[in-house]
Amino acid sequence: MSTKVGMISLGCAKNLVDAEIMLGSVLRRGMEITSRAEEADVLVVNTCAFIDSAKEESIDAILDAHQRRGLSQRPNQKLIVSGCMSQRFSHELREQLPEVDAFIGLDQVSELGAIVESLVAGIGDPGSSKYRIGAAGIADAGYNFVTARPTYIPDYDTPRFRLTPPHSAYLKIAEGCNHPCSFCVIPQMRGKHRSRSPASVLAEIRGLVAEGVREINLISQDTTYYGMDLWPEKAGPRQPVDSSRGPTLTALLREIQEIEGDFWVRLLYTHPAHWSDELIETIAECDKVARYIDIPLQHIDESMLQRMRRETSRQHIVDLMAKLRAGIPDLAIRTTFIVGFPGETDEEFETLLDFIRRTRFERLGIFKYSQEEGSRAAKMEGQIPTKLKNTRYRVAMSIQQEIAHEIARQKVGRELKLLVDQPLIARTEADAPDIDTRVILSEPAPVGEFVRRRISDSRGYDLLA
Repeated sequence: MSTKVGMISLGCAKNLVDAEIMLGSVLRRGMEITSRAEEADVLVVNTCAFIDSAKEESIDAILDAHQRRGLSQRPNQKLIVSGCMSQRFSHELREQLPEVDAFIGLDQVSELGAIVESLVAGIGDPGSSKYRIGAAGIADAGYNFVTARPTYIPDYDTPRFRLTPPHSAYLKIAEGCNHPCSFCVIPQMRGKHRSRSPASVLAEIRGLVAEGVREINLISQDTTYYGMDLWPEKAGPRQPVDSSRGPTLTALLREIQEIEGDFWVRLLYTHPAHWSDELIETIAECDKVARYIDIPLQHIDESMLQRMRRETSRQHIVDLMAKLRAGIPDLAIRTTFIVGFPGETDEEFETLLDFIRRTRFERLGIFKYSQEEGSRAAKMEGQIPTKLKNTRYRVAMSIQQEIAHEIARQKVGRELKLLVDQPLIARTEADAPDIDTRVILSEPAPVGEFVRRRISDSRGYDLLA
């Protein structure tokens, strides 16, 4: 009987792609994937460590998995922990969670199959990155395969087991991040920015389109910096997209535009520092690029941007918003802001609220600041009490709720191109999977296809058609 592997994957779309690669490596080794944790010979918990609540969720999932293997009387079930929390805290977790059989990091995602084989067989030298078979075998719990400063990036031919619906996929174009944001520890976990080659990305897109994928979501920690690390001359932290200097996102988008097929590509996680007129013009000219920009701004007050080390200014952001609106007709802009960052005054918060009212973002998320261990901001004076963070969150979201409802009402009467997720549920170009709003259909439509429907009404955030 072949080994059965189950997975619980938490966190963002970037983590989801890692999960798909891990499961791809399991299938390549001839093992089975099961969605039932109690049936698994090996259960993998793919963790997130972005903010405290994500870490708590990850720990709970690990402990729950361990408890369930006792309840389902599978004492021989192996438990592996992967993902950002494993990458960052494997040494501490190994001491605190002796229940875990192995910890793997970001460099091991494509090698999960080999690690599972070693664990199940009880052989192999877990201290070796090549998993040489050792005389001692695997006898002790909590083996740590994690390597510091990860360098791995997937390629177009890396086996993947897609966890998204057949018509929608996430495509990771780069890994890591070079930005020094004071609230964030992602560069410490995922390493420096490293782009895939344009040829690798284009080969993967052609393959996905050939499989019938209608929506390709381009992701990385910093999508607008794509290709700049491959330039002959080093690109600075505020370097705008400039195709005269080497590979760029604009050049990639123009190549994608030439691929035959009916699909759209969506840009997620763009950084405001790298936007240029060239990139705006390219998106406007490429009809396969969704009129949707995800651009986390985090704040607008000048002193807050400096304390957050965002490498951009208020004026730059204001000018960029105007350029995006003028340059790309019917554009939907999604952003995120952080409230309750250390030292945020009432005046600075009011500045943010005023900006939200004026800019009228189609999609907006608010994060309550989380004091991340190891970040610069964690040591800053003026940490904001939880109660005040919660109040600011509610105030900001109530303003955005009104704006979003008004924008939804303005869509009534328009005929829009929709991507059908379920027979009676679809999304517009302005809606990314899982995080944005839906269009509820009055008549069923073919799942995974584009349809055109007239919007008849709105209900809160959602549209009716």
